Amino acid sequence: MRIIHQRITIMNIRKPAEKSLNQQLQWLGSSLGLFNLRDKNKSCFRIFIELLKSTKKNKPLSSDELAEHLYLSRGTVIHHMHHLIESGLVVHQGSSYLLRVDSLSDLIEELEKDIQRTLLDLIEAARNIDNKLSH
Repeated sequence: MRIIHQRITIMNIRKPAEKSLNQQLQWLGSSLGLFNLRDKNKSCFRIFIELLKSTKKNKPLSSDELAEHLYLSRGTVIHHMHHLIESGLVVHQGSSYLLRVDSLSDLIEELEKDIQRTLLDLIEAARNIDNKLSH
């Protein structure tokens, strides 16, 4: 049995007062932990947006294509792809990448299911530990 590790980051960030598409995307990306202080050029977020566009067109992109489109090094793309795959947002198809599903709302719903499954596993483990400690 293959164990899959997934790290989901959810940050509670105040929604922007102005509701432009760019601000909403920035808020969504920040809420999903797609930014960190070291990513000054917002490379991870830019990769995410490029994947969102390509997924809508059902056109997977390779790391080379992403690097070329976004003027990033392939190493930078690969680094961020590992983060996006680990978070459950992106899937690897052959030598290309796509978002896990083709809409943002479906993507968030899939993450919610992942979180619920993980929480149920934690509750079960906690109950088993509590039962063993009670005896």
